[in-house]
Amino acid sequence: MEYILLLLSFILIISGLIGSLLPVLPGPSLSWIGLLVLYFTKGIEMNYWILGIALILTILITILDFVIPAQGTKRFGGSKYGVWGTNIGLIIGILFPIPFGFILGPFVGAFIGELIYKRDDSKRALKAATGSFIGFLASTFMKFVVCMAFLGFYIKEVIVNWNIWF
Repeated sequence: MEYILLLLSFILIISGLIGSLLPVLPGPSLSWIGLLVLYFTKGIEMNYWILGIALILTILITILDFVIPAQGTKRFGGSKYGVWGTNIGLIIGILFPIPFGFILGPFVGAFIGELIYKRDDSKRALKAATGSFIGFLASTFMKFVVCMAFLGFYIKEVIVNWNIWF
């Protein structure tokens, strides 16, 4: 049973790491669940501090994942249309098989949204789309760093408890 929990935990953490780069999967949430499953294995004492801090971090990163691209659009002069365009572009970018569609989607969506808002101001629309893109990259980077930290905790616990299982 311990090997199944170890494998499931590893799969969840790796899926979370992949999900931190691909917006289809909830990366930090999957990685946190992977940590939780790890602490159910025999030999590892439940560490509520690590799990609690990791949960708070996961919730915070998940909220920021929605806020940062929209704020990037606003900071660069975008309107609500650009914010909505960012979110719609992200969803469409995920669904289309275009390489890097999930990266280009928010940019194109914000640009089109701003053009719908003010058709004659393409310079402002491009600036808002750039803000959306920068916000998306910052959000993705934060998720990746958190998921890598969770992977680090997993590896540390497995190395420390290696003799118990093998």
